[in-house]
Order: sequence, then structure tokens, then C-alpha cells
Amino acid sequence: MGSNEKADIAAQWLNDKTPEMETILRGLVEQNSFTENIEGGRTVGALLRAEAFAIEGLHGSSHPSERYADHLIFRSDGTKGLPPIALVGHLDTVFPPGTFEGYRRDGALARGPGVLDMKGGLVVVAFALRAVAATVGLDAVAPIRLVIVADEEVGSPEGYKVIQDATRGSSSALVFEAGRKGDAIITRRKGTANINAIASGKAAHAGANHRDGANAIWALARFIDEAQKLTNYDRGVTVNCGKISGGQGRNTVPDLAEAVFDARFETRADAEQLIAAFHQAAAEAPRGLAGTSIRLEGGISRLPLERTDANVALFREYGACARASGLGDIEAALIGGASDASSTSQIGIPSIDGLGPRGTGFHTKDELIEVDSLVPKAQALARFILHASSRAAASEPAA
Repeated sequence: MGSNEKADIAAQWLNDKTPEMETILRGLVEQNSFTENIEGGRTVGALLRAEAFAIEGLHGSSHPSERYADHLIFRSDGTKGLPPIALVGHLDTVFPPGTFEGYRRDGALARGPGVLDMKGGLVVVAFALRAVAATVGLDAVAPIRLVIVADEEVGSPEGYKVIQDATRGSSSALVFEAGRKGDAIITRRKGTANINAIASGKAAHAGANHRDGANAIWALARFIDEAQKLTNYDRGVTVNCGKISGGQGRNTVPDLAEAVFDARFETRADAEQLIAAFHQAAAEAPRGLAGTSIRLEGGISRLPLERTDANVALFREYGACARASGLGDIEAALIGGASDASSTSQIGIPSIDGLGPRGTGFHTKDELIEVDSLVPKAQALARFILHASSRAAASEPAA
């Protein structure tokens, strides 16, 4: 049986699975898993292990965390000699308990926190793996390395290493963040940096001893001006000072001030140049202001997902599977937000993103998915696993 026929059989197995997919999705969405809601996240993790990913041939484990819910790792043995296929997702959401709750069906739409970002994507992965397991068996395809982290919405400070350790050596990585309009497939995302600038000076009475003071706010203002000038729209580099604080009151020379920056960039080279420029500005801004200094904390939080020949080839291979499943297969424009696709691309794995169900409104109270996109998204992934496994097997040298 050829890979096309196997893919068709797996896709057909999914044809009537919308109600079952929606039942599991409802249970996941109805449990709040805000990143800082550790117990809620653990409950979602237990649901994922017991219901969504209880699949023959798939072995689950957890990576304990003290700061977040446990991160989950699922593996299959797969066909010996084939490189693994990495699948990446997250279980945490952005709304604290009591702010946006519950699952609601609204005609052809489903609404609720995480329905799109990205519990819907996890259900897509689960049912694609079920389809492969039920038709050809997970041992008959490339090994699967599925990682679901619990801290993606705060930048995956732990999760990035869990992802990299579990997926290293994979031939490809597919990330199931929110599906875009037209089923656009993401091949590039900006990287991010989070930087705090802390200015120090010397306090003094603004009337009686002004000469004795060293104004930290003045030094910080000079730094902010220089940092903002690092924005270069032609290169896709942006710097945003989003918050400032400091000082005691109008009649006290301030001895401390702080500014918080968000920076974005399209390439690793620009990221490195930007961080160097921040440090240069921090050294230069206090010059001429005796008694002041600026210290930087933070740095690059996620390198960019860059468009490469390898991930374009992956986009085209997956796109053919999406098209065969009745989906669109266009390439998305550059995305300004980061994701865990950066974690896999950083270690050299061709990576694509945005493969979850089609919807809108992630990170808002209008978050929704088109329910009818669940099955075809799962079909596309099942087809990809089978086609990619067949291609990899064909390229293996004869024993």
C-alpha cells in the first residue's frame, strides 16, 4: 500500500470525528489553565494524558516544574532508523481565573479561552495521531516527539529547553498555534527581547541641595531616547519603551528610575547587533551626568523563526497535505509575535507554525474557532506524518 493510499485511509478515519474532537476540546477549555494557575494547568495536563493522548503506541511522561504546571512529553518508538517528527504545543492560556471562562458553541463557531490558542491545536494533534495509530500504527511511521509546555504564554523560560531536549535530531517541527485566515502556514516570526534599564543616581533636596544630587530620571531619559532610535522599520527592528517608573516626588532629586523595553527583530544577526547597541547606549547616556549610571537586565528571550530553504521545503510538503485535505496552503506574511517554533528552529530543525484550527481573537475575549476546521487540520497532519515517513524511508540506504 502506497503512502497516498495510507494517507487517504487515515484521513477517512477522521471524517466523522468532529463531535468527539469537540467533546475533548470542551473539557480542556472549561478548565482554566492560566500560566500562573498551576493546579488548573496540572488538571489540563491530566486530561491530556488520560483522554486526548491515551493512544496505542504513544508513551507519555512529565517534566516537573515548581513555577508552572508540569510540561508533557509524548514519544512513539516508530520505525527504526527514521528521524523523528516533532510536534509542539502548549497547555497554558492568558486569562486569569474569573476573567474569561467556559466553552460556548455559537453556530459554526466555538468560543472560549484557549479554544484557539491553543487547546484546539492540541486536539488536532491528538486526533491526527489517533488516525495514524488506528490505521497503520504508530510503529509504522517515523518516531513522534510531541512536547506540550506549560509556560509558552510567558515566553517558555523553562519550556524552551524541554522542547529542545525532547526534539533534538528531528527532521521537522510542526507547531499548532492558532490557525490563520486562509489556513496560512507560518514560516517566519520575529524574535523578542525583554530588557529592563535601571538608572542610579544620588538623592538630594531639589531646593536646598540640588547641586549635590545626581538625577537618575534624567540619565534614563537620555537612554530611552537613544534606545528608541534603534528602531529600523526597513530591517524589521522595533524598540518600544513600554513603562517607566522612578523618583520620590517633585522636590527630591531621584536616585533611581527604571524603564521596561520590548524589542523585536527578524534575524539573529540583528538581535545580536541590537543587544550590543543597547549596552553601548547604556554606557554613553550617563556621560556628563556625574554620579549616574545605567544597568541593563534581561536580553533576548526568543530568537526569530527565520525563513530558510529547509523550512520553505517543509511548508511546501505540509501544504500539499493541507491542500489534499481541503485546506488552503498559502504562506503567511511575517508574524510579529514569537512562539515555540523559535525553540526548535534555534537548534537547526526546519519548523513551521500556525497549524491549529482556523479562528480569530487569540488573547482576547472574542477568541473563537471554526469548528468545521478541526477535522481537516487533523487530516492534514495525519497525511503529513505518513508522507514524510514514506519519503524518509525511501531515502534511507539499503541495509
